[in-house]
Amino acid sequence: QVQFVESGGGLVHPGGSLRLSCVVSGVIVRVLPMGWYRQAPGKQRELVATISAVSGSSTNYADFVKGRFTMSRDNAKNTVYLQMNNLEPEDTAVYFCNIPSDDPSNWGQGTQVTVSQ
Repeated sequence: QVQFVESGGGLVHPGGSLRLSCVVSGVIVRVLPMGWYRQAPGKQRELVATISAVSGSSTNYADFVKGRFTMSRDNAKNTVYLQMNNLEPEDTAVYFCNIPSDDPSNWGQGTQVTVSQ
């Protein structure tokens, strides 16, 4: 069974940075596109970024994070990352990784990101 373990969240001031990690087990990540999602309190989970399989040469970002977030992958470690810069209070959410699809499943616990003064 596929499992996702996210880490790296925390409390930061506006303008700060964090780097999230997601270790994947139960599947060879190398051959899969991957995505980062987030869910803010009282809101639906939304897609933040995706990265293509194998080389990860293609990435796509939601408009609200373009230019601030960068997704990458390390296939040897079965891990994907999300570098988040210039964080805003609106980025406060629980962040998850998963395999992009119409109905992703097997969600991990996520990692909490809080952006506040």
